[in-house]
Amino acid sequence: MANFSKSTVPQFSVDVYQNEFLPEGGRDVSAIVTVTSTGGGTSGATGIAGVPGAAGVVIMVDCSGSMDYPAAKMRGAREATAAAVDTLRDGTSFAVVAGTHVAKEVYPGNGRLAVADARTRGEAKEALRRLSAGGGTAIGTWLRLADRLLSSADLAIRHGILLTDGRNEHESPEELRAALDACAGRFTCDARGVGTDWEVKEVTGIASALLGTADIVADPAGLAADFTAMMEQAMGKGVADVALRLWTPVGVEIAFVKQVAPTVEDLTGRRTEAGPRAGDYPTGSWGDESRDYHVSVRVPRAAVGQEMLAARVSLIAPDPAGGDARPLSQGLVRAVWTDDLAMSTSINPQVAHYTGQAELADAIQAGLDARKSGDHDGATAKLGRAVQLAAASGNADTAKLLSKVVDVVDAVAGTVRLKAKVAEADEMTLETRSTKTVRVKR
Repeated sequence: MANFSKSTVPQFSVDVYQNEFLPEGGRDVSAIVTVTSTGGGTSGATGIAGVPGAAGVVIMVDCSGSMDYPAAKMRGAREATAAAVDTLRDGTSFAVVAGTHVAKEVYPGNGRLAVADARTRGEAKEALRRLSAGGGTAIGTWLRLADRLLSSADLAIRHGILLTDGRNEHESPEELRAALDACAGRFTCDARGVGTDWEVKEVTGIASALLGTADIVADPAGLAADFTAMMEQAMGKGVADVALRLWTPVGVEIAFVKQVAPTVEDLTGRRTEAGPRAGDYPTGSWGDESRDYHVSVRVPRAAVGQEMLAARVSLIAPDPAGGDARPLSQGLVRAVWTDDLAMSTSINPQVAHYTGQAELADAIQAGLDARKSGDHDGATAKLGRAVQLAAASGNADTAKLLSKVVDVVDAVAGTVRLKAKVAEADEMTLETRSTKTVRVKR
C-alpha cells in the first residue's frame, strides 16, 4: 500500500436517524445512517490523487466500428479523453486503453502506467490522435486489462473511466459478469454511454458492480465536460476500500442494507463476514462527500420498558501501514419498547423519505419495462406512481425526466397518460438516472 500524508485522509462522521420506539412485541427497526467525510479533497485542492504513488486511473475508450457513425462520436471521445488527461494531477499514475472485441494499450504501453506530468500528458494526447474506430465490443476484456494495469503499481486509489456507444455483442453476458466479479473490490469504475445505441442495464450494471457512477451522454459534444467532471471527482478521493461494518447482537436478523443517497444501491448481497455477528458492506472510495444508508434489522420480541442495542454501524478502512483495518467512526441503532401508541407509530422523516425514494426507483424501472413489453396499463400505473412519489419528495430532476415520457395530468394523484412518441434519448436518460435520489431536508 502506498504511503501518503495523514492530512490528505478524510475524517468520517456517522449520524443515525430513526424512531427507536416499538410497540410491545414489535420487531422491525429501520434507521438512516448518514456518513460524511471531510478533508479528502473533492471540494478542495487536496485528496491523495496527485501524491506520487497514491492513485491510478485507467481510461477505457470504445473504439468499435460503430463509434464512426456518426464520426462525431469518435471525435468527441478523443477530445473527452484528452480533457480528462489534462485534468490529471501531477503524480497520478494513468493509462489509456482502446476497447473493441479486444483491449489494447494506447498509452503508455508495455503493461505499465505513466506518471502524470507535462511531458506524459502531452505524449498521451498525441497518442489519442491516432485512435480510430473498427472492430466489435467485448467490455469484459477492457475491464480485465484495466485491472492488470492498475495492479502493476502500488496504489492506494484505483479507478477506471469507461465509455461505450454500443451493446456488448462480442462476449456473452456470463463473460462480462465473470470480469465484473474478478474486478469487484479491486478498482472503482465510472461508466458512460454515448448516443442511444447502448444497453442501459449493461452500463448501469458495470457501475453498480464496481461502485462507480453511470450516466448517458446523448450528444457527443457533451463528453469533454462530462469526462472532466468525472476526473475531477476521481482526483478528490482520499481513501479507498471503505466498508460499512454492521454488528448485530445475538437474535437480530438483517433485513437489508442499502445506499439511498446520492443513488439507490442495494448492498445486502455484498456482505463479507468480518468476525462474530459482524459483516462488511463495500462503499468504495471517498473524498469530501456525504452519503445516506438505510439499515433495516429484525430484533427479538420484548416487553414494554425493555431496550436493546439493535445494531452498531462502523466505517472501516484499510490501514495504510498494512495492519488491521481501522475504524473511522460509528453510530448506534437502538430499540425501545413502549405502550405509547403515538411514539411507536411515528415514522422517522428520514426513513419515510428514503423508503419513498427507493420505491420511486423501482416504479420507474417497472414502468419502463412494462412500456417496452407493450403493457400500457401497467406502464401507466407504475409511471403514474413514480410521478406521485417524485412530486411528494421534491425530486424535481426525476419529475422533469418523467414528464418527457408521460403527460402529467395530476402529479399529486399520480394521474398520467403515456406519450405516443418518446425520444429514445429521453427514455434512456430516465432509466439511467432512475436511481438518483434527492436528499431529505433536515
